[in-house]
Amino acid sequence: MRKEYDFAGSQQNPYQKKIRKQVTMRINEDVIDYFKKQAFQTGVPYQTLINLYLVDCVRNNRELIVQ
Repeated sequence: MRKEYDFAGSQQNPYQKKIRKQVTMRINEDVIDYFKKQAFQTGVPYQTLINLYLVDCVRNNRELIVQ
């Protein structure tokens, strides 16, 4: 290893804004089963599908209606 490194020509990570954060959530079993079924049909992991759905909600500024 070098004692010093030159980072003068380096650039910022372009994916920095897309870094994910691990969280723990309690989700109903029927919701998990739904996404697991979708995962089986599409070949995309169910946690990725849940994230994609939530990203879609954010991008389209969906408002939650609580009754």
